[in-house]
Amino acid sequence: MPLTRPNFMLMAAAGAAIVIGFLLMLGSSTTVDSFDADIFSVRRTVIGPTIAFLGFIFMGFAIMYSPRKKSAGK
Repeated sequence: MPLTRPNFMLMAAAGAAIVIGFLLMLGSSTTVDSFDADIFSVRRTVIGPTIAFLGFIFMGFAIMYSPRKKSAGK
């Protein structure tokens, strides 16, 4: 069965979650001259990767999702 409009809408939401997760992991890095402890923050090590991972899981669901057909009798 081909992908339908709901599939593409769910895939867009999953893609947005993945992008948000990667954006949460962005930040400054440690250089040779200075150490930045922010590289170990909860936002960059837990929240960002978790949102990105859930986005990838949701993307799989969005691809496999098949809407239920409405029956005429009920």
